[in-house]
Amino acid sequence: MKVVGIIAEFNPFHNGHLYLLNKAKEMFDNAIYILIMSGNFTQRAEPSILDKKSKTEIALTAGFDLVIELPFPFATASSEIFAAGATCLAKSLGVTDLVFGSESNDLTYLLKMVDIELNNSNFDPLVRVYLASGMNYPTARNAAFLDLTNESIKLPNDILASSYIKAIKKNNYKINVHAIKRTNDYNSNVLESDISSASSIRKALAKNENIKDQVPSYVLPYLEKIKDKVLTNEDYFKYIKYKLLTEDNENEYPSLDRSLINKLKKNINNVTSYDELINSVKTKNLTYRKVARGLLYYLCNYTKEKRDMMENVNYIRILGLNKKGQNYLNKIKKDCPLPLISKFTREKDEMLELEYKVSLIYYLEHINGNNIINDEFRAFPIRKE
Repeated sequence: MKVVGIIAEFNPFHNGHLYLLNKAKEMFDNAIYILIMSGNFTQRAEPSILDKKSKTEIALTAGFDLVIELPFPFATASSEIFAAGATCLAKSLGVTDLVFGSESNDLTYLLKMVDIELNNSNFDPLVRVYLASGMNYPTARNAAFLDLTNESIKLPNDILASSYIKAIKKNNYKINVHAIKRTNDYNSNVLESDISSASSIRKALAKNENIKDQVPSYVLPYLEKIKDKVLTNEDYFKYIKYKLLTEDNENEYPSLDRSLINKLKKNINNVTSYDELINSVKTKNLTYRKVARGLLYYLCNYTKEKRDMMENVNYIRILGLNKKGQNYLNKIKKDCPLPLISKFTREKDEMLELEYKVSLIYYLEHINGNNIINDEFRAFPIRKE
C-alpha cells in the first residue's frame, strides 16, 4: 500500500491545498494520506490565524487520514531545518511518496541542483566565499548555483522542494518525490480567481473582504469565527517590547545573538510597531525573515542552548485521524522508530514542554484563547468517522 505524505502549514487551508491533495489522490488510488502540519506558528515566523485544532478538523474533512504535528523548533525554522524535521517524521511513519507544490514543476532540474549541492566539492566553498562578502545565506546559495550551473533556485516552493529532496537523499530515506505545479504566486497579496495565496487570503480577511471563492465551503465557518481578529505579529509586539525593556539576561537565540539584541533594546523606544522594529535592524545580509524568526524565538524563550538540545524529532504527536488512519497506526506502531503520542504529557519531553509554553504565548492573543488552551491536553487526537 502506498503511504502519501504532504507537508503544509494551512494558514489557512485554501483551494490550492485542496488541488494539491486531489492531484495526489489522482496519482495514488486507495492510499493512506498523511499530513505533517505546523501548529501555532509558521515558517515565516508568523502566528497561524487558525488554531491547530481547527486546522486539524479542516484537514480531516478535506480527506487526510492522519494529521501529525511538526514541532515548533522545525515548523518555524529555515527551509533546511523545516524539511529535515518533516521528512524525518514522514520516514518514521512509513511514507512511501512525498507530494509537494513546485513553481517549476521540474523534478529533473530540482534533483540536479540538489545533487550539485550535496556532491560538488566546489559548492560549499563558494557559498562560504559569498557569505564572507556580506551576502545572506539564500543569496549566497543561489550565487554558488549560478557559478556552477548558470541556474538557480529562487522561488519559495522550489526552495522548499529542494530542501525536502536534500533531506531525503542525505539520510537515504526510501521516499519517492512528486511535484505538483503551483498555479499561483506564493507571495501574492492580491486575491485571484479561485486559487489564491494564503498571504492574500489573510490580508483579505484582515480587510473584511469576501474570500468565499478562495477556500472550500467547510473552511468558511472557521474563518468567520476569527474575522474580527486575524492574528499577526503586530499582536505580539507589546510582549516583545516588554521583554526588551525589562530583561537583561545573557541568553542568545537562533537568528538573534547578543549584539542584535542590544540593537533591538536600543531601538525599541524609537519604534511603534513590529515592522518598524525589524526594519530598524535589518541589513543587506540580515533579512527581515531572519530577524522575525529571532524575535519569535526570543518571545518564546527558545534559546540556542535549547535548540542544540532539540536537533532531532524524538516523537510523533497525533493531532487527528479517521478510521483508516487509526488502522494504519495500529499496523505500524510496533515497528515505528519514534514513540506515538496521543495523550499530551509535557513533563515527559522537553520539546513537548516547549510546545506547551509556545501554545500559552500563542493563545495570549487568540480570540478564543481562554477557551482552547486546555485543548493541548484534552482535544487531541481529533477523531473523524
